[in-house]
Amino acid sequence: MNKSISYDSETVKFIDGGVCAAEGFTASGINAHIKANSQKNDMAIVYCDKPCSAAALYTQNKVKGAPITVTKKHLTNGKAQAVIVNSGNANTCNANGIEIAEGACELTAKALGINVDDVIVASTGVIGQRMSLEPFEKNISILAEKLSRDGYNDACDAIMTTDTRKKQFAVEFMLDDKVCHLGGMSKGSGMINPNMATMLAFITTDANISSEMLHKALSEVNAVTYSMVSVDGDTSTNDTLAAMASGYAGNREITSEGADYDIFVSALYSVMVMFAKETARDGEGASKLIECTVMNAHNKETAKTAALSVINSPLLKAAMSAADANWGRVMCALGYSEADFDVSKVSVDFASSVGRIRVCENGVGFDFSEDDAFKILSEDEVKIIIDLNEGNEHAVAWGCDLTYDYVKINAEYRS
Repeated sequence: MNKSISYDSETVKFIDGGVCAAEGFTASGINAHIKANSQKNDMAIVYCDKPCSAAALYTQNKVKGAPITVTKKHLTNGKAQAVIVNSGNANTCNANGIEIAEGACELTAKALGINVDDVIVASTGVIGQRMSLEPFEKNISILAEKLSRDGYNDACDAIMTTDTRKKQFAVEFMLDDKVCHLGGMSKGSGMINPNMATMLAFITTDANISSEMLHKALSEVNAVTYSMVSVDGDTSTNDTLAAMASGYAGNREITSEGADYDIFVSALYSVMVMFAKETARDGEGASKLIECTVMNAHNKETAKTAALSVINSPLLKAAMSAADANWGRVMCALGYSEADFDVSKVSVDFASSVGRIRVCENGVGFDFSEDDAFKILSEDEVKIIIDLNEGNEHAVAWGCDLTYDYVKINAEYRS
């Protein structure tokens, strides 16, 4: 993808409704007690009253949750009508994992009166824990009865694990003089590393778009959103980004690239970039969001590689936690990346809502006030701006600081 993808506030407007903002979609979520002693919702259904064009992207980890295997099979025809998802157990590395994932789909299909091959299944939680079909047998019919246009909050609660905030957004836009909606919900806080990052995410739209073009749009937007996020360098086993399009908006079906496709991509980006940023902001134990922009690279890949290397650096993340303007860690991370650049041309700035300060120019230290830098880096959203001064391509990556709480959360994850 060579052309730039961006949010256009003149054509895309944020609205409420999350995964239920689009026409035809309902959702529900309840506590199915998958994880002992948990008081939070942990099972959800998202449903459309007609079969939809559908597409999905998955983790690149070689170890994959059983639900991914089942969902891939179900989406071979590019159609789906419902999602059944649970948190509390990843259903990964389980001897009966496929049986449980398929069983959950069968129960969902029966409760909703739809084809079992039109069910997407996903799980998130602890890896390698034994799992039973019993919570699905007891609760799927209840979930089906609770489905409503107002069920998006309960559903969003159900997919959260160590997340501290809901991640749900929706937008309204025009295609072919028809009002369209696109929204979704996402989860992710730890075990987050490029190759997609987070995550479970479910996106719905009433725009009329073919499954092939929906997959293309997901892939293109994913490359500049989820795949540019890192919290801790670990790639999950269960990452799933799935989208369903009902077509209820009534626009001419998008079957190829063009002006309508570009508008759809802009709407999709608007939602997914918010998911990406909120995932980084909500990183386990994090106290601040870090945004790294690499500008004026000679090609897009160099910019992306450089930005991700900086965002992934544990030393840089620790320095940001202490609001320490240790710019040498930025240069170090650039240096061990595979990005091709001339060190003698590089400049580095730190910025936040209270100001911007240059700390490195032409690859060497630049005189700056440590007190001013500390104030800038003490904000809860900080930016690292790297200018390679070699071209006109840029990339943005998002991450968070590394705090003592990250260790505490993951040391006690199974307790």
